Amino acid sequence: MSITVTLSPEAEAKLFEEAARQGKDVSIVAAELLVKILEWEAQDYAEAIAGIQRGLDDFAVGKSRSFEAFAEEQRRKYNLP
Repeated sequence: MSITVTLSPEAEAKLFEEAARQGKDVSIVAAELLVKILEWEAQDYAEAIAGIQRGLDDFAVGKSRSFEAFAEEQRRKYNLP
């Protein structure tokens, strides 16, 4: 499969520099970088969803506090007015 991506001159230069540094063809480096970014994004998304779910689960069993209580704790902790 062939995909065309238009890069800024700066991004293109960085990509060619990275390919030269690695001693690889620029298209291989671009494909590897894209896969890494997509994998990171998918992991980040999954972790965010899991964190939100933990918060919802805590709230469902009564493990929560008011914003006022949180704000007061932060004021004391960081010596805020």
